Amino acid sequence: MNLLEEKLKTLPESSGVYIMKDAAGKIIYVGKAIILKNRVRQYFQKNKNHSPKVRAMVAKIVDFETIVTASEVEALILECNLIKKHRPRYNICLKDDKSYPYLKLTLAEKFPRVFVTRRVEKDGSKYFGPYTNSFAVKESLELLRKLFPLRTCKNFPARPCLEFHIGRCLAPCVNKISAENYSYLVKAVEKFLEGHTAEVEKDLQAKMTAAAESLNFELAAKLRDVLLSVKKISEKQKIVTDAGNLDAVGLARLNSEVCAQIFFVRDGKVTGRESFLLSGAVDESDEISVIEFLKQYYSSTKIAAEEILLPLELPDEDLKILAEWLKVKISAPKRGVKFSLVEMATENAKKFLEEKAARADLKNAQTIGAVVELQKYLNLPKLPRRMECFDISHFQGAETVASMVVFENGAADKKSYRRFKIRSTEGKPDDFLSMREVTERRYTKGENLPDLIVIDGGIGQLNSALEIIRGLGLNVPVVGLAKQFELIFVEGKSEPVELPRGSQALFLMQRIRDEAHRFAITYHRKLRRKRNLHSELDNISGIGEKRRADLFKKFGSIQKIKSATLDELLTVPSMNRKAAEALQRFFAALKD
Repeated sequence: MNLLEEKLKTLPESSGVYIMKDAAGKIIYVGKAIILKNRVRQYFQKNKNHSPKVRAMVAKIVDFETIVTASEVEALILECNLIKKHRPRYNICLKDDKSYPYLKLTLAEKFPRVFVTRRVEKDGSKYFGPYTNSFAVKESLELLRKLFPLRTCKNFPARPCLEFHIGRCLAPCVNKISAENYSYLVKAVEKFLEGHTAEVEKDLQAKMTAAAESLNFELAAKLRDVLLSVKKISEKQKIVTDAGNLDAVGLARLNSEVCAQIFFVRDGKVTGRESFLLSGAVDESDEISVIEFLKQYYSSTKIAAEEILLPLELPDEDLKILAEWLKVKISAPKRGVKFSLVEMATENAKKFLEEKAARADLKNAQTIGAVVELQKYLNLPKLPRRMECFDISHFQGAETVASMVVFENGAADKKSYRRFKIRSTEGKPDDFLSMREVTERRYTKGENLPDLIVIDGGIGQLNSALEIIRGLGLNVPVVGLAKQFELIFVEGKSEPVELPRGSQALFLMQRIRDEAHRFAITYHRKLRRKRNLHSELDNISGIGEKRRADLFKKFGSIQKIKSATLDELLTVPSMNRKAAEALQRFFAALKD
């Protein structure tokens, strides 16, 4: 009798959580049960009609643990926490939910701040989210800071900063606003983030009137500006229902993706929406997918709705536990405005998946699809999965460099890029000789050879590279990409190949050529800046190679060295007062 059979005999007849583990001791599934004994045993019944996903999971289970809880709701909360912590392979999870941003309101501080974070902690702060669009979160934060001038500094400065002078902060650091009035603004931010703009408007109006009556006209003017801005935003929100505060959930499937979308209705207005991909849900029913979404979403955010609308009815048992946990009404409307909201959320979830699929198709066409096209147009013996492209950059023969960029399956592989400082042509421009040097240095050892070598240039550059590559006994296809008309010169052919205009193969060649040029010219400019710095410092008595290097390391640019004070120059390890004064005299004379 094995360990599993022994443990199955001792399962408790109470509610709790069960944790399945594989041979490596890794948690692969976490579930909850009203009666642990009945639920866990079901997984190991041979006559049970399990889904393919469950059969695959059971085959990997070598051990399990159980945690008994006092109630079904406690089991639900513990299950949510364990799933978020361990992200088991066979559980349904919000895709990449660890990286979703939140807006954090630091209520534990005397003068709270609001900022974006990706970590939710039990620190007395209030978190709003998660949000799936980080750009939209930053825009929301920017709007909040314009509407409600809360402080942004982590530590109080000794005097008001620029934010105060441009009207973006009320400077609680120097008591420009009382703790009471600041607290009022914080409450307004909280209500605004929850979507209760009507309440915010009402409170702002009352506070503004009170400030005016007490002759505090400066505060009254600030509150008036905030009130006008909030009203402007509120007017843009569409009134859809008089039912108050709702969260409407939609669910959609496409190919192997499942998406849940949630619409937020506050004070009868749609205030926002978020879409979430559910990993591990493709083989699960819609009921289970919705339940898992509710559990994971609401375990990481405080619910501000009075009712949650669902696209389908849930089993009474699950519905009861969820409603008890969330302390809200949960329903699946069949008609009316609420049904329309759920339908709208579902349609938008479908649209989200369709757009995602379209983006994936386009990316595939631009990458591996373009590689397949290129093989056909250039008649290559094998698919050019790895392509290496070379470009030369110099200024009248000075600081000649070469770049090598790598594309894998049509996408840039930046970690494999290389750059070369050309030695053979310094002081005399010779692109052909430079190309021979760089290809020889790259391919002499014959390691990790590409499927296609691309030379940025015409027939001359191509022949220079071929002379070296074929001389090394390599049979890798080599082509030259001419800058004008983007013609491709192929070895052994007198006429260049012209890729069809608008083809993904042409766009791929343009991208690899442009990337090689960008990488080469960036390196070339870096060397020129360094040379220019050294050339100016070469004219100063007492500044040798060691001091030049130390100055550049400390300040980074000639402009910063010019503007440095004597004391700052003396902090450079190899500098002394005489050399520092000579440096300052030299640059002062240049100004005159």
